[in-house]
Amino acid sequence: MKSSMRLEYYFVQSLTLIRVPLILAFLAISVFGGVPLSAGWFVAALGAMILSAVTDLFDGYFARRFGVTSRLGSHADPLTDKIFYLTTFPTLVYLAARDGQLGHARILLVLAILFLLRDQWVSFLRSIGALHDISAKANWSGKVRTLISFPTICLIYYFLQAPADWILRPPAWLVHGLEGLSMLINLISIGVYTQRFLPALRAELRPET
Repeated sequence: MKSSMRLEYYFVQSLTLIRVPLILAFLAISVFGGVPLSAGWFVAALGAMILSAVTDLFDGYFARRFGVTSRLGSHADPLTDKIFYLTTFPTLVYLAARDGQLGHARILLVLAILFLLRDQWVSFLRSIGALHDISAKANWSGKVRTLISFPTICLIYYFLQAPADWILRPPAWLVHGLEGLSMLINLISIGVYTQRFLPALRAELRPET
């Protein structure tokens, strides 16, 4: 591998893997940074979350542009996505409950469970599909889910934790509307993937002869 290509390869891998320390920094600041968060700590936590989300959009782009796609990257990318969701959603539920927003915390809990169930179900379907040579490549529903979920999660955090004296604040109807849309796209994605891998599921459900 040429030195320039080696640098590009490591750059792309770093974009993927840096999402983990960034989102863990968001977690640490949000939970241990004080109640309420100072403006500085809030900006730091929100910035870490946004950077973690943005790197997911760019690592694949640069991998294709530089021609340095790898098996490690193809497996690390969905793993870091799961770590992002596993970290952010429980944190959002905790923050809403801590601030006395129990109704909102329940909505976020349902959303968190739906996200995680969808990911586990799709992973299960892909493992079954691999037995029957069905491609595990992401489809449109997964890409739309990613495009919706990352900005939605960042907006929810802003809505919950932005300093009280900040004038710019998203309306509750917008936040709840995006939460509902996120639930819907997860359900659609579950249906789309299930339909795609249904032949493999049916084959595995038949008794062996």
